[in-house]
Amino acid sequence: MSEAGGFITTRVLTGASGTPPVDIGRDPAREAARRELSDPAYHQHDPSLLQRALDTFWDWVGGLFDSASGATPGSPLGLIMLAVVVICLVAALWWRLGTPQRAISSGGTVFDDRPRSAAEHRTAAEAHANALRWNAAVQERMRAIVRSLEERALLDPRPGRTADEAAAEAGRPLPGHAVRLRAAARAFDDVTYGGRTADEAAYIRLRDLDRDLRAAKPALNDAAQGVSA
Repeated sequence: MSEAGGFITTRVLTGASGTPPVDIGRDPAREAARRELSDPAYHQHDPSLLQRALDTFWDWVGGLFDSASGATPGSPLGLIMLAVVVICLVAALWWRLGTPQRAISSGGTVFDDRPRSAAEHRTAAEAHANALRWNAAVQERMRAIVRSLEERALLDPRPGRTADEAAAEAGRPLPGHAVRLRAAARAFDDVTYGGRTADEAAYIRLRDLDRDLRAAKPALNDAAQGVSA
């Protein structure tokens, strides 16, 4: 029995005053021991709750690796197999979700540098696409779409306009393309502010939308109202 355990037993059986031991039942003795052990003096050096949680976690990790090392002949092979599985899971999550970034924001503006024409944005978009830089290609193609609509007076030139605002405003004179315009704005926001990764298919959708919008005939009354507003 430890020194502390002997001391507790002595105090329970003899009493704090050192009086001769008395014969008590099991339940009263258990209750007396519980009260004695609740004394803070016995817990001064106990580990904190955080330390106990960390100890439990590392015990679990150690058990996991012990199990893996014994799963196949030759302990290192089991550890290598576990490491490969973990790496594959992380790679799959990274590929599916993309690089962790802050939440998507629709408050950013479409244009962030010197004014350029729609033709210049299209040239930049094609250059990025040829180099397989799909995020930049999507961004430049969306800028080409918005600038083209401004050049055709279907949108009024306005600094600080967001992609969502441009899509909503352009959808009034071009109602047949409103859904695709909103989708293009979401794609722009995803890669610009949401940390998503675009692909060739996403760029092709914006390129085709740009082509179709250039050939689209607006509803003139709605276009006039949109510009005057």
